[in-house]
Amino acid sequence: MSRVRDFKLPDLGEGLTEGEILQWLVKVGDTVTLNQPIVEVETAKAAVEVPSPFAGVVTALHAEAGQTVDVGAVLITFDTDPGAGDLPAPEEPAATATADAFGPEHGALIGEVGPGGRTATLVGYGPKTGTATRRPRVDVPAPTVSVEVPPPPATAARVSAAAVGQAAAQSAGDVTVLAKPPVRKLAKELGVDLTSVLGTGEGGVITRADVEAAAGSAPAARPAVALDANRERRIPVKGVRKMMAQAMAESAFTAPHVTEFLTLDVTPSMELLQTLKAMPDFEGVKVTPLLLVAKALLIAVKRNPEVNSTFTDEEVVVKDYVHLGIAAATPRGLVVPNIKDADRLSLPELARALQELAETARAGRTSPADMQNGTITITNVGVFGVDTGTPIINPGESAILAFGAVRPTPWVVDGEVRVRQVTTLALSFDHRHVDGQLGSQFLADLGRVLAEPATALVWG
Repeated sequence: MSRVRDFKLPDLGEGLTEGEILQWLVKVGDTVTLNQPIVEVETAKAAVEVPSPFAGVVTALHAEAGQTVDVGAVLITFDTDPGAGDLPAPEEPAATATADAFGPEHGALIGEVGPGGRTATLVGYGPKTGTATRRPRVDVPAPTVSVEVPPPPATAARVSAAAVGQAAAQSAGDVTVLAKPPVRKLAKELGVDLTSVLGTGEGGVITRADVEAAAGSAPAARPAVALDANRERRIPVKGVRKMMAQAMAESAFTAPHVTEFLTLDVTPSMELLQTLKAMPDFEGVKVTPLLLVAKALLIAVKRNPEVNSTFTDEEVVVKDYVHLGIAAATPRGLVVPNIKDADRLSLPELARALQELAETARAGRTSPADMQNGTITITNVGVFGVDTGTPIINPGESAILAFGAVRPTPWVVDGEVRVRQVTTLALSFDHRHVDGQLGSQFLADLGRVLAEPATALVWG
């Protein structure tokens, strides 16, 4: 007996509600195996390849690339027993793969309700299920409205019954307008109020001719400057870009930011960098100034652990581990993946972790898990030739360091002006619990390691 199985979009993160289909990795008629990647979905946190919960033949794809799909909507349909006939399959759970194949804990399958009434997802459990209640609806009699239908415009042969209904609705105060997006756009450009236009199209839809006719008979109320839509680009705010905007706004208006700056001579660190590049331990690894800044930050955290913390209204949680976030610009927006337990890595291991993080981010393959639970962040604005900035703290953290460009600069050394390699560091911190003394000491310690790398042997 043929077994038809629908696979619904699971919660790919913590309580996410939707995802955008980036690309299908299979097509109708393909035979897929259990856990084979079938679709790439972009959530508010990352692009994720979703594995198949079934083995069988693809019979239908229910969304197209570029379409946004709600969590719980059917994505794809399988025939898990092809060639066995077209009898309907008995009702069974929506997934046949084991829980371990997808990661939900306690043995719950994707789509099933697990402990505590939560639905199992790829990386945990989604929001709790519950029964929503609402106030009873009170029926109110619709008001009786007397409507005068105006005569049809000269350009129209007749007015449809739907158009008459539209006029009645508008007179009754209903502002719903039947018009396609291009027509709405034209009306906006011409300064025409669509609620005052009678549609002559099929079903009472307002057409371009209706808008143009209304514009010709209306008083001159057009915009002072003509708009040229052909010279504008509209970028939808969704996915990673939407998540970034929400997170930055939340952080900026929740944590009182203080930013301090330190300009220093890092010539000794740049000389050390050349030495490291020639060492066998770093063969095949890209050694950059960011590596030394990251190491200096880890040493400064060790000396000032309260900076590596999270503030809540009830307590300050100081982390005895460092999940080092590195802000990365990608085609989909800014992401902040982090290196787990960066403080436990040797310098060569840290260099490899930074290189892998950058390559994964540029390829758009950063997973949601890689961006969770960060403790402190570095944003390397120097790669763009920028001297410094006032960075916004990543939500859930207490500090972020901006590393500016390293430039040859006149600098006083032993009473003489010499050309040295100089950079500016900017540290933003949460002033609710990181006071000026702590923030300043942290930044000074970090700068000293970069100005005098031998300090790392004493403090590290």
